[in-house]
Amino acid sequence: MEVMTLTQANAEQIVQWHYPAEYAFYDTDADPDDCAELLSPSRRANRFYQVIEDNHLLGYFCTENTAQTGVIEIGLGLAPDWTGKGYGLSFVRLLVAHVIEVEHPRKLLMNVAQFNRRAQKVYQRSGFEIVKTYEQVDDMGKRYPFVWMAKTID
Repeated sequence: MEVMTLTQANAEQIVQWHYPAEYAFYDTDADPDDCAELLSPSRRANRFYQVIEDNHLLGYFCTENTAQTGVIEIGLGLAPDWTGKGYGLSFVRLLVAHVIEVEHPRKLLMNVAQFNRRAQKVYQRSGFEIVKTYEQVDDMGKRYPFVWMAKTID
């Protein structure tokens, strides 16, 4: 697996990804602002990365500084065709190692929908712990339960 800056071609591919059943919640085109950010090179800046495996786009991730010094939030997406096939743990470990090497954070944060136990298990196996639950409200006022997960860097 190789990490590199997200290309425009792969950003355009990502917004076409569609996940099955309840995981459709993660479809990028379901959130117009997320979709616009992903498609805009200036909004992506140098915070979005792609992970390539055997010349295929395995997934992507992005980083965002928080109000706390040394604390970085990570967002990610694994390609629908690659989910449930054992790539999640190595994907998360790779992106965590990359963020640590490039950003030198003291803590990493990720949020995940509460229903997504599969992702929570992978994140926990990567050293993240659930630190709190909360409700996220979308632009239409609909509430979704989420969990914050954190990993302290030694």
